[in-house]
Amino acid sequence: MQKNRSKTIPSVMENGPEILVKNVTMQFRRAKDEASSIKEWMVRTIRRQHRYETFTALDNISFSIEKGEVVGILGTNGSGKSTLLKIISGALIPTSGRVWVDRKKVQLLTLGTGFDMELTGRENIYLNGAIIGYPKEFLDEKFDEIVRFAELEGFMEEKVRNYSSGMVSRLGFAIATIADTPEILILDEVLSVGDLFFRKKSEQRIREMIHSGSTVLMVSHSPSVIQNNCTKAIWIEKGRLMAIGDPAEICRAYEKRDRT
Repeated sequence: MQKNRSKTIPSVMENGPEILVKNVTMQFRRAKDEASSIKEWMVRTIRRQHRYETFTALDNISFSIEKGEVVGILGTNGSGKSTLLKIISGALIPTSGRVWVDRKKVQLLTLGTGFDMELTGRENIYLNGAIIGYPKEFLDEKFDEIVRFAELEGFMEEKVRNYSSGMVSRLGFAIATIADTPEILILDEVLSVGDLFFRKKSEQRIREMIHSGSTVLMVSHSPSVIQNNCTKAIWIEKGRLMAIGDPAEICRAYEKRDRT
């Protein structure tokens, strides 16, 4: 089990790892005592009485991922896992530290974002697809396949606000996974969508993507998912890197700590 952090940076990234995270720290400023009303907020603003505190989501994280590796990240809620994925994909800029990765190769797959509840399912396919980066012609071609996979035939003209949470998740998953697998695939908790039968179908699609030869970085709360699909595991707890190594070994350590 590796617990030390990487101390070297390759002089030429083409000859180095596919992803290199070096001394990444991410801090957020948040209100220490939030106002209970707009009036109170305005009074505090005028009097300059707002108080803030710094929250460290990630604390000096370093690791590398080689081309073709399937790496699972685990940790309890609020440990900074999703924040780390967003930094690697370029959606967030770290407070300090640096990430080396060719972001033209990266696709971040995360559910629950990019939907307008006042639009129909049909309109949201094009909206969400555009946010991901799909051209309209591609969505035209794949529209029926998306609907079939999401099992939402007959619901495309219905506003998404009338969908159940499971229907929204199925639609988001179908849109996000319709394209060919990218060279670097980042998965943020996407293996728990829909009911039991749809979950099996979604897991099969993700396994096909994972084992297509891409470099994969995935977050999951399920140690069994990481053990069954990953070649390496990274354990992050409360923003700190706890361990990197063999998935079975890391998951055992994580589960043992979780029971204490």
